[in-house]
Amino acid sequence: MYILVAIVVGFIAAIPIGPVNVFAISQTLKRDFYHGFLVGITSALMDVIFCIAAITGMYQIVSNLEHLSPWIKIFGVLILLLISGRLIYQAQKHGEKKLKQKKIRTAPRPVIGTILLYATNPSLYAFWLAVGGTVTAYDLVRASDISFFIFALFCGVGTCIWYFLLCRYVSKYHHQFKPHVIKKILLITAAILIVIALYTLATVIF
Repeated sequence: MYILVAIVVGFIAAIPIGPVNVFAISQTLKRDFYHGFLVGITSALMDVIFCIAAITGMYQIVSNLEHLSPWIKIFGVLILLLISGRLIYQAQKHGEKKLKQKKIRTAPRPVIGTILLYATNPSLYAFWLAVGGTVTAYDLVRASDISFFIFALFCGVGTCIWYFLLCRYVSKYHHQFKPHVIKKILLITAAILIVIALYTLATVIF
């Protein structure tokens, strides 16, 4: 039963439009399905790590670091703005052939970018702490046996399912988009990231 719950939790956690989703879409558009889905796999691994940490008692540690939250948010804003600037730059120099010529064979950038976006999003800390507290309160899993690890692992599976569907759709149909449409999509994704960055900054100031 808790395995099904874990898959649903991971899937739902990945759905909201946020920096990682936008990053996955942009990587799929600029490069290919592999790079976009790599963002999703990295996010899933981060979900597993955070879920395990929450269930096994990281609440006290994270609570003690609450005073660092504004600085974490500011760092996240900088990461979002850097990625947005990169998207705008690539949109301005856009050409479908150019994008294909620039395809990167190795994959450290999507992985590093995803880790930075994930680690600088305090709301994800709160989400997984809530999940960890809920599943332990209802005795779905226990930190004293392997059930917590299996639960966290299948949360990652749920996340992977979402990003597979998302990146597959973008990868399958982006060839039908005209170059100017892809350029607009890149600019829109950059704008979304900028809005998220400004909102995050506003939460720090106000």
